[in-house]
Amino acid sequence: MEFMNEEEIQKKRRDAEEEATSNRARLLGLPYLDTRAFEETIPLVPNLLDKAQMHKDFILPLQKGGEDEHYQFMVTSQTPRRVIDEIHQQYADAGEKSDFFLISQSAYQVLILRYDPPREIHYDDIKIASDGDSDTLAAVSKTLNEVGTDKVFDFLLDQADKLGASDIHIENLRDAIRIRMRVDGMLHPVANIERDRYRIFMGELSSRAGVSTAATTPQSGHMQKDIFRDGSSHLLNLRVETVPTMYGQDAVLRLFNFDDSLLNLDLLGLSDFELNNIKEVVSHPRGLVMMVGPTGSGKSTTLYSIINALNTTDRKIITLEDPIEYGIKGISQIPIDTTKGGSFADGLRSVLRLDPDVVMVGEIRDADTAKTAIQASITGHLVLSSFHANTTSAAFSRMIDLIGQNPIFSSSIRMVIAQRLVRRLSDTKKEHKATEAEKKYVLRVLDGLSDEVLKDQLGFDFNKDDFVLYDPIPHGEDDPFGYKGRVVIMEQLSVEEDIQKFIRGDVEDVNTDAIEKVARAGGMITLEQKGVLAALRGDTTLAEVSRVI
Repeated sequence: MEFMNEEEIQKKRRDAEEEATSNRARLLGLPYLDTRAFEETIPLVPNLLDKAQMHKDFILPLQKGGEDEHYQFMVTSQTPRRVIDEIHQQYADAGEKSDFFLISQSAYQVLILRYDPPREIHYDDIKIASDGDSDTLAAVSKTLNEVGTDKVFDFLLDQADKLGASDIHIENLRDAIRIRMRVDGMLHPVANIERDRYRIFMGELSSRAGVSTAATTPQSGHMQKDIFRDGSSHLLNLRVETVPTMYGQDAVLRLFNFDDSLLNLDLLGLSDFELNNIKEVVSHPRGLVMMVGPTGSGKSTTLYSIINALNTTDRKIITLEDPIEYGIKGISQIPIDTTKGGSFADGLRSVLRLDPDVVMVGEIRDADTAKTAIQASITGHLVLSSFHANTTSAAFSRMIDLIGQNPIFSSSIRMVIAQRLVRRLSDTKKEHKATEAEKKYVLRVLDGLSDEVLKDQLGFDFNKDDFVLYDPIPHGEDDPFGYKGRVVIMEQLSVEEDIQKFIRGDVEDVNTDAIEKVARAGGMITLEQKGVLAALRGDTTLAEVSRVI
């Protein structure tokens, strides 16, 4: 499955926004206008509205009237109704007629930039420095120190989004502020900036995310920012965590590039077999499905994609989350603040009274939540949840440690999915013949997989005596590491009779290795095997598989 490129993603976002605007126009009783065909070329109408009003009231002139001609204006959903009524009355009093058309926010942003082009300085884009590249680090540091105080925080967020970063780390050193960004799962130094910028960053976080600059304990907050780029817009959600350190409060901003149209199982890059397994399991009206893996392994994205696939008008879906990472239309999302005494178990017991068909529990953290989720899954509910474990087999042994061997659990659990994200090699990758050490490792990991399974997973006949692997080749500023994006590595354990024996207590020796041995005999492909297969296909490298898995 190929991922969409940036241009396709932007087009999909704009399409979704225009559709939403069209629906909004019907609610407001205004005609909808799609400006995409002419927004770059339509002649501007001068001197009909002043620029201050265009900015303040989100309104733009479309046509200047005359004899038997109507004055026409473009407005957005943010334009006050009072303004529309006042302008309409103003022209009516003069014996003229006026019409108003609803346009999208992205259309407004494109057109207002034509009426009032920005006069501010344009700063160089942030670039990620490769190892030992002190020149790039110094150049980015200089740029961030030069950006105006009123723009530097928004500039940093916009650049992080443009780079596809998942996290921004703002760290206090003795004589500087260090900025680092996590891109494709790897943390990279971006800049060392002057300490007086600390006040700016913390001031913005205080006002936007609701965290205190004087706090002496760790804090959590949340903020949002509209990102406008290339004629389209999207909403950036940020989770903010701060912690006091020796030189001030360090902050980590986790970026969630919100776009529910991209929360789609078909866009995760899964094989047909993996995709069909998930769809078959969640098509049942009851049962428990658990996602396991460390922070940053893509668990939330996969869970939300499953929820999105189930999001139909004939299902009631409720989620319990700490915190809510994505807002999805059509489902009821309930925040659970565990730092202030809230619990998933109490929340789950409450929402079950609302007769949901599907419930997502952000995380099973204790025996009470586990038992409540299990009970819900055998009483007519499909329950999805994340759980902390490294592998699917480890999830079972840990759950048994938590609640004991439990016959009800054995009949409720339908699938456990373990997931990781590894960096995807760019097209500039270079192949090399596997060394003897690499051959030994690859063949040891793949031992037990039949030739048929190997061909199905790789797409070609695997020659165990002579095969190639791949290395990253950095290629300029846009690709300084030889990797671009990430690939899902997924281990799926469907719960059949042989696995249920461990959970029920029919087997005395319950441990991770014993469960994995039985699961592999039943056809499960482990995370490490999936990673090695991805390296053989040229999707990633053995070094990346070793780092992540």
